[in-house]
Amino acid sequence: MGWVRSLVTGLSVPCLMLGLLFFAASLTPSLIPRGPLVQGILGGIVIALGYLLGRIVDLTWQAADLPRLRGKAALTANLVLAAATLLFIFWTATSSLKWQNELRVKMGLEPAQAQHLVTILVSATLTFIVAYLIGALVVALFRWIRSRFYRFMPARRANVLGVVAVILILFVVTRDGILDRVVRGLDESYETAQQLFDAAPPPPDDPRKSGSSASLIDWAAMGKPGRDFVQSGPDKEAISAFTGKPALDPIRVYVGRANADTPEERAKLALEELKRLNAFDREVLIVTSPTGTGWMDPGSHDPLEYMHNGNIATVSAQYSYLQSPLALILETRTGLDQATALLEVVHDHWKTLPKDSRPKLYAHGLSLGAWSSMYGTNLFRMVGDPIDGAFWAGPPFPSDLWNYVQNARNPGSPWVLPTINDGSLVRYASHYADASEAPADWGGMRIVFLQYSSDPIVFYDPFSLWRAPPWMNDPPAPDASEHLTFIPVVTQFQLALDMALAFGAPPGHGHAYYAQDYIEPWVQVTAPKDWTNADTERLKAHCDLGFQNGCSN
Repeated sequence: MGWVRSLVTGLSVPCLMLGLLFFAASLTPSLIPRGPLVQGILGGIVIALGYLLGRIVDLTWQAADLPRLRGKAALTANLVLAAATLLFIFWTATSSLKWQNELRVKMGLEPAQAQHLVTILVSATLTFIVAYLIGALVVALFRWIRSRFYRFMPARRANVLGVVAVILILFVVTRDGILDRVVRGLDESYETAQQLFDAAPPPPDDPRKSGSSASLIDWAAMGKPGRDFVQSGPDKEAISAFTGKPALDPIRVYVGRANADTPEERAKLALEELKRLNAFDREVLIVTSPTGTGWMDPGSHDPLEYMHNGNIATVSAQYSYLQSPLALILETRTGLDQATALLEVVHDHWKTLPKDSRPKLYAHGLSLGAWSSMYGTNLFRMVGDPIDGAFWAGPPFPSDLWNYVQNARNPGSPWVLPTINDGSLVRYASHYADASEAPADWGGMRIVFLQYSSDPIVFYDPFSLWRAPPWMNDPPAPDASEHLTFIPVVTQFQLALDMALAFGAPPGHGHAYYAQDYIEPWVQVTAPKDWTNADTERLKAHCDLGFQNGCSN
């Protein structure tokens, strides 16, 4: 058990105190309410980060040969640091339940009755131990590599090259090497399994449906997200019952990742299916990009088909099987390439049609689909014959176009709900605003961003490691905590954890977008004929089934 003793004796008390300060800071609220187990895991991670930061500072101090406290002075300093740390932990621990409950109430959740401090402490301790052991393994790897370099080079050079070698090994393993190949393999193996073993339900009998015997798209290879999208949604009878007018069956075209080998081939297949179904004879055509898994949110598409009386076609192509957060990090090109290919082939055909008889063309996407759709919407390429508008919901923080527009906001307008010039081109919506109000009327193109003020997928900031995100400099949003405070390093990991929790937030908060908040923005973007505010309220009531149920019932 000598190795255990060496790990314990090698533990730095001042560095551990810094880690515990980070733990205390992690008890402060962020965007999404946290349960005790999640809070404990977060606490353990930031303890490890604080400890690591302290070790880096300590090693740098030693390398610079700067003076160090010794003897009684060192002991006194450690005692003072420990006392201050314990006081800070006591204050944040006793306030944490109050802070979390204030945030829960703002999001319509029941207040938690207990803090479960034991769960928090135990899970934080175990998480820190795991992280500490991983760090010890990395140090052991460095020492082993350095010992090999010692055989044929000076110590200082061996130290530097040893660090570089370890960094390169970790980078290759975690991003561009083994892990990257595993991710690609998972996608490919899932696709193979889907093609060979997926027990798809019988294809549609209606030849006007994608995946039917008359369709160009193979039903089994379309995949479950596509089959769900094609088979769901309101039909002309349901739409007519709501509007009181004769309606059409909406057209839905979906090409699965397994339907063709490349983004370009999938895009061309989608175009041919649109032509087969006479989709370009409809009044509205939506080119939408799905989330990472291929899912299409019925809360967005169902209301739109009601408001246009079924005279609408929607087309999409799948690019991944991963959840959006994983696809965002690990598959940064697939969605962008697919969205670009699909919008390009549809737009190239659309612009050859007579302007007075072709459908209005819009781009749309949710979450990772919003990012890829924005990327594919090359406004410079379309400048001669632009699309009619776009509606992007929950745009992820790396989106270049979103960042460009955000930074062009009018001075004094809040980061979470900015105003852009006079609002004739770009408007924003949220759970508390619907994009219907602006100083000017809409221009020829209409663009709306729907973003919830508590959505960390949108408002995560990579630079929050050392500076406050822009939205933290504004007054808190209606569903944000008044006690949310920027803390270097800690805030970064609070927001990162919030991203993982964002999908489980109540509808209208976090990353849980739902039908009621899509409806008015869609009205603003697509301007349905003879539509009134009363129609909007009726449709909201009709769709009041939860954000995942759409409104096809």
